[in-house]
Amino acid sequence: MSDQYVDQRRRKLQGLRDLGIDPYGARFGQVLPNQYVRNKVERLRLEPGQSSDADRARAAGRIVLLRDMGRLCFVTIRDSSGDLQLGISKKAIGSDAWKAIKLLDLGDLIGAEGRLGRTKTGEITLWVDAFEVLCKALRPLPEKWHGLQDVELRYRQRYVDLFANPDVMSVFQQRILIIETVRQWLRERNFVEVETPTLQPIYGGAAARPFTTHHNTLDIDLFLRISPELYLKRLMVGGMERVFEISRNFRNEGIDTEHNPEFTMLEAYQAYGDYHDMMDLAEGVTVAAIDRLGGGYQRPFGTKTIDFAPPWRRATFAELFATHVGVDMFDHAAVRRAADQQHIDHADMADDLVVQALFDRHVEPNLVNPTFVLDFPTSLCPLTRRHPDDPRLALRFELYVSGVELANAYTELNDPDVQRQTLSQQLRGEGDETMRVMDEDFLRALEYGMPPAGGIGIGIDRLVMLLTNSTSIRDVILFPLQRPKG
Repeated sequence: MSDQYVDQRRRKLQGLRDLGIDPYGARFGQVLPNQYVRNKVERLRLEPGQSSDADRARAAGRIVLLRDMGRLCFVTIRDSSGDLQLGISKKAIGSDAWKAIKLLDLGDLIGAEGRLGRTKTGEITLWVDAFEVLCKALRPLPEKWHGLQDVELRYRQRYVDLFANPDVMSVFQQRILIIETVRQWLRERNFVEVETPTLQPIYGGAAARPFTTHHNTLDIDLFLRISPELYLKRLMVGGMERVFEISRNFRNEGIDTEHNPEFTMLEAYQAYGDYHDMMDLAEGVTVAAIDRLGGGYQRPFGTKTIDFAPPWRRATFAELFATHVGVDMFDHAAVRRAADQQHIDHADMADDLVVQALFDRHVEPNLVNPTFVLDFPTSLCPLTRRHPDDPRLALRFELYVSGVELANAYTELNDPDVQRQTLSQQLRGEGDETMRVMDEDFLRALEYGMPPAGGIGIGIDRLVMLLTNSTSIRDVILFPLQRPKG
């Protein structure tokens, strides 16, 4: 950006001060949202060219359009609810205030008061008779912001992206509504919201690489949580039968359209339930969010259309694997031959990991409408109760929408001896995602007795993506992680 534009604005800044105007104004109260003002004019049923001296309003926002027509100026201001046109004449505000109008630029924040009306062409307008400068913007708005191809700049300067692109603001307003609806749905069903530690001495609840930090006073290493799961289960031991947390989790892993190292997760646990109850929960909160947003159950996502109309499909891992891969997932020789045909290097992979790799490649892309995939191979689910009819299977489901994993849920394992055995197996694994230390306190808690339960984790960012037709997770996170600009 050329310094000359900033210098021009600084000269206008000084010009406002020379007029005795504080360019970083004070409180401007009783402001109505722009959309409310527009709705009020609609209710008045004013004809083109009419205004109402009895109906007045105060509005404030950022200038996004400014048309100077000599002794009349039309200014469009924008707030989080939308745009509103102001009509400002020298006659209405007086000569001294008119001098300040001439010192305004796009991006400045102003407050205005006046009567409601329409222009001769029917445009809803607040006819201003008093205004205040609330903040002088020293940097000009980016030209043709909608046409910018530098998406990295949009994420890096989200504060500009939000006020320059109403569609971006709309996505984050919808995100707020979705989270509010999820909370409300759970509270209406007697779930209580809790907070568990972000800094944890032992990380667990998922297979993921943690971020490590150090506490100086205690001289101990700590980890940013990869999941709140083990703490929420401790609370069930303590007698909180229905708990949930909407938490920020941290995983020291890659970045792509579906992953950000810092992300938002809903985790919920229901005592005396199982994974069938969690299916009802996942479907219930999503349908409630869609009802809150409006727009119906047929929703676009990229080039696809997703049908969210309940009830959602339920199918076992085994039947989907057989349909799309063409072999029995327990025929490990056939599975490895299929992997060879797909050029998957499986020499050092356990049998069920080969199954998972084929599932990821061949099954997931075909799961467009919401589908609960039930009963995973046991070895992939160390925290899950075994299937009573087939110990090779775990009572776990994953919810897929448009090939994206939206939720993961279990009938929880509450046998402390079996839990110790499965965690010991995980402890003996290799790689950065392997648990390093046995969580003896968690096992001690299970020995006091945890009720049978269903538990679920739902990716809030991915839910927002799917419901707002945002194909990158960075479009639904206000400040996604980026490499520092050099």
